[in-house]
Amino acid sequence: MVRNIVVLGGSSHPQLNATICDHLQIPIGNVLLSKFSVGETRVEIKESVRGKDVYILQSSGGSVNDHLVELLIAISACKTASARKVTAILPLFPYSRQSDIPYNKTGAPLSRASNCYNKPDFPYSFESKPQTPHPDHPPSAGLTNGVNGLHKGLEKLQVDDAISDPHNSQNGRYSNYKTPKRSDTLDSQISNTSTRLRNASSSTMVNGNSPHDENLIATSSKDSPFQPRPGYKQWVAQAGTLVADLLTCAGADHVMTMDLHDPQYQGFFDIPVDNLYGRPLLKKYIRNEIPNYQQAIIVSPDAGGAKRATAIADGLGMPFALIHKERRPTKITDRQNASMMLVGDVAGRTAILVDDLADTSNTITRAAKLLKKQGATMVYALLTHGVLSGDAIDRINASALDKVVVTNSVPQEEHKKRCPKLEVLEVGHIFAEAIRRVHHGESISVLFQYD
Repeated sequence: MVRNIVVLGGSSHPQLNATICDHLQIPIGNVLLSKFSVGETRVEIKESVRGKDVYILQSSGGSVNDHLVELLIAISACKTASARKVTAILPLFPYSRQSDIPYNKTGAPLSRASNCYNKPDFPYSFESKPQTPHPDHPPSAGLTNGVNGLHKGLEKLQVDDAISDPHNSQNGRYSNYKTPKRSDTLDSQISNTSTRLRNASSSTMVNGNSPHDENLIATSSKDSPFQPRPGYKQWVAQAGTLVADLLTCAGADHVMTMDLHDPQYQGFFDIPVDNLYGRPLLKKYIRNEIPNYQQAIIVSPDAGGAKRATAIADGLGMPFALIHKERRPTKITDRQNASMMLVGDVAGRTAILVDDLADTSNTITRAAKLLKKQGATMVYALLTHGVLSGDAIDRINASALDKVVVTNSVPQEEHKKRCPKLEVLEVGHIFAEAIRRVHHGESISVLFQYD
């Protein structure tokens, strides 16, 4: 039994919270979670947490925004109640797919939107202005008016300096220039303008400006009209940094999650982040449940998960294949149609798709169709987070997938009733062991050892 510890569960996954408390042999923390009629979240801690280590479990399946706000309020409530340390346990990290990288409207990372600025005949580039000249290519036009415009501007400054200095020996060269009167200079105009503003009672003002001031503003706007800078990258809101800042400002001292969709999320935090792996569970399932797994092949459904899939393939001594997804815009609509290409040989083998997350299941179902078309005998899908939102269950039931294996990082009870192909792996003991080791100050590196 672990002492001086409180495990509180949010409304997102009460079954996982009960499993963790059973492994730790502690009672479930007493917390009141409710909503007002207007929809505001109410959190009330019903037991003392003063001087204790508090672990708050909240996954992000289902109503993600409500669960996130509920977690933030619970963290703040525990810090206000003088908890010694508050750890947020997020089996599925919210907004983990919206990292801080540029996207266009279609969602393809680092791609250029089709507009007038990236046409082949447009002189500007997205990378730099001016662009660094290549040895085999002429330099691009970096300045708006070219080098000649720069030289003319420098010559004009030299002329003005020579005229304004009466002791300059080169004044004879500019004898045909007439020195402007004091009343015509910019300094005089600014001084006169400020004087008129101080004596506004004796002058006529229109909309807060004198007629002369309006003429100056109109003249300056005509001289230097605003030009939008071409080559602007389309960026989305930085949701990753925002969620990290929200958790930190609410009072979280430590964050624990599993299989982050983008590992760079750990760098957004100023507090420790432990990213646990569901890889050992998936490898154990392959060894024990898939017959003749040595003759099977691990397949990554996209290039982003290649590193994850190759780690499992190398650990089990299995071959590896990759499905390359190429997005090309269609003529009928602005949306992009993804064409899939298989890199590898799956003919006569059992194909095992490995990915970290399935939301609408469109990617894995299309990948399974491609694998069956290429001669795969059976197709498994092994996923850490089975969100399965929308019509994902119906899509899986009608797909070429033979079995879908997910963990219970998000609730799977309703999904399992509707999908006979679904099999669920338990992750409660992994989080329970991580909580015990963190509470006692032990290393959690043993949880990262896949073998």
